[in-house]
Amino acid sequence: MQISNNSAVEFHYTLSEAGEQIETSTNDAPLSYIHGSEGMLAGLTQALEGKTAGDKFSVTLAPSESYGERVDDLIQRIPLKHLQSESKVKVWKPGMTAMVNSNQGRHQVTIVKVGRFNADCDLNHPFAGKTLTFDVEVVSVREATAEEISHGHVHSAGGCGHSH
Repeated sequence: MQISNNSAVEFHYTLSEAGEQIETSTNDAPLSYIHGSEGMLAGLTQALEGKTAGDKFSVTLAPSESYGERVDDLIQRIPLKHLQSESKVKVWKPGMTAMVNSNQGRHQVTIVKVGRFNADCDLNHPFAGKTLTFDVEVVSVREATAEEISHGHVHSAGGCGHSH
């Protein structure tokens, strides 16, 4: 089955910049998404279009096709209590990344300077301004269910984990 709108797709990826690996999914579960829904990089969505399970390919995206160009002086002071991390950081330090919830959704920020109650954070995405190469392996492709399409994401075997 070829990837098209409303396909539920699982894939592995390795992300690199200038030949240096930045991150990979190959040690974890594959990434899953619904083709045509938001939340995927447009350039990656276009590259996945028409592919089938087992396909391996590489796509290089300019900043304009991925996380945008860096914007200088995109610094905002954020109260420390609003910074979230995967690893429950006790002490924030410059250079660390944190997640922040805003009215536009979750954003990844980079800490520039830390005070007692606030941190000055760079709101540029850490990959902004970078030309990124994705090495992709399509694991599975199937028709998404009506519920998955309405929710905008793929459900795991046990449902989507939300209590209704």
